[in-house]
Amino acid sequence: MATRVVLSGNGAVAYGARLSRIQVVSAYPITPQSAIPEGLAKAISAGELNGRYLRVESEHSALAGAIGASLVGARAFTATSSVGLELMHEVLGLAAGCRQPIVMAVVNRAILGPWNIWGDQSDMMGTRDQGWLSLCAATVQEALDFVIIAYRIAEDRRVLLPVMVNLDGFFLSHVSEVLSLPDQSQVDAFLPPRALSPVRLDVDEPMVVNTLTPPDEYTEVRYRHSQAIDATCEVIPEVMAEFESHFGRHYAPVECFGPPDSKVVLIGMGSVCGTIHHVLQKYALERAKLVKLTAFRPFPAKQVRAVCRGARVVGVIERSPALGYVGPLTSEVRAALYNLDSPPGVRGFVAGLGGRDISPRTIEKIIQSLLKPESSPDGFRSCWIDVLPDRPL
Repeated sequence: MATRVVLSGNGAVAYGARLSRIQVVSAYPITPQSAIPEGLAKAISAGELNGRYLRVESEHSALAGAIGASLVGARAFTATSSVGLELMHEVLGLAAGCRQPIVMAVVNRAILGPWNIWGDQSDMMGTRDQGWLSLCAATVQEALDFVIIAYRIAEDRRVLLPVMVNLDGFFLSHVSEVLSLPDQSQVDAFLPPRALSPVRLDVDEPMVVNTLTPPDEYTEVRYRHSQAIDATCEVIPEVMAEFESHFGRHYAPVECFGPPDSKVVLIGMGSVCGTIHHVLQKYALERAKLVKLTAFRPFPAKQVRAVCRGARVVGVIERSPALGYVGPLTSEVRAALYNLDSPPGVRGFVAGLGGRDISPRTIEKIIQSLLKPESSPDGFRSCWIDVLPDRPL
């Protein structure tokens, strides 16, 4: 029986981890995610969560600790943000390459420089090719649900890969919403105890993990990793559909809001999707629709192609700086659409960096720009929105 409660995004992630019956938390504090491991530490101390908390000296060690716990069969969890995720960079590939089903909450925050503690998505974009799966929450409810979903996906025998659950720093992490809190028995029925992994440390069956791999074997290991990621294109929708059958909430890698035959499409990830949806409803813009991505890795190219087929122009909201080329999300969308018959033009719009608000007015300007008949891609650069004039370097 679900209960209606008020939680922040960070609180929802922590509660989702508790409901998932995690056994080891390995984490290091960094704004704006510190409340997640704090909440889990309190739950363990109070006897509300049967688990172990590892206090480590850095984010690098936090992920290393989670890998070690996962290798002996524990359901492991960690969380980080921004430069903490960058410090983990060396170990991200190890977690994925060793096929460990760890779940990590990434409370998205700007990276250096200049120094900034507020939210954008540049941290997650810097890790997109490290072999992790990546989900992106747009609401506090999704932040909780995606943690539970992530463990089901990660521990599927066709997958066995780590998953990042991304949520916007402050816009979601520190904002409270009313949400449905599942009953523990419901979660247990959906997420059974973790089965033993084929890659594990066992004193009775010794195994060498992450050994030096010569050129005549390395490619094949990476190929099997690639196959596992490709398999998740089927696993993720399956798990989300089963989640709906248990809890009544519908999720999909790509979700659409607006008329299916819209000629103008706006693509976003995270909390900005709520603002886009509000603007489309407010002005009843029947010629435009929102495409919300909840899965970023693997990139749901087939679904994006399907929902953009027949559109005249696609606008992509980039909450990551486009330095030297169009932004990363714009590049992904263009690659997905390039060989359609009469492919739409794709324009990237850089906005919301370093915690700057993407207001309804900003969305209105983007939509009005896309509605113009002459709207076309901006070549090899994204369009920067709401840049203040005459600001010194």
